[in-house]
Amino acid sequence: MLLSIVFIIGITAEAMTGALSAGRMKMDWFGVSLVASATAIGGGSVRDILLGNYPLTWVQHPEYLLITCMAGIITTWLAKWVVKFKGIFMRLDALGLAAFSIIGCQVGLNMGLHYGICVVAAIVTGVFGGLLRDLICRQAPLVLHHELYASVSLIVACLYLVLHHYNIDDNISIIVSLVTGYLIRMASVRFKWRLPVFSLLEPAK
Repeated sequence: MLLSIVFIIGITAEAMTGALSAGRMKMDWFGVSLVASATAIGGGSVRDILLGNYPLTWVQHPEYLLITCMAGIITTWLAKWVVKFKGIFMRLDALGLAAFSIIGCQVGLNMGLHYGICVVAAIVTGVFGGLLRDLICRQAPLVLHHELYASVSLIVACLYLVLHHYNIDDNISIIVSLVTGYLIRMASVRFKWRLPVFSLLEPAK
């Protein structure tokens, strides 16, 4: 129940941030809905396609698609307020990232997959929505250039799997993983933590 609530909050926040990106590209309502939905539930869709886990989550639960489309359209009316309170949405995004990562792990575990594949499933679930958003909007993928993001998903996945391996109560495992992921993500934003950057400079000809 807890994870379901956080998941809905997460896809709503992600859809609204996706809608803002669509707005910067001057897209119509269809474009806004597409980008909002891709941002919010695209990661889970890519995960399910890669793992052969059918039906896709939004096919099994059409209400998720409705929520993301509606969130995107509502954002077109409330864009100034969404931008004004971006700090709140950043916090919701951090919580959503952790939730998506845990859900990715659970999908892998339910399919009886190796822990390593569960970690990949978690990262795909957490990160690929943002990648799809940036690809559609023709901009450099933010999740690969700014504060820790995919790394947070990796940490959350590993923590959750360790707790699961030692038969810790699932609710406790979820709460500990959610809180840890949220705190690390927000700390990375606050203190500008980043992984080492590879910068290749071509020699002058």
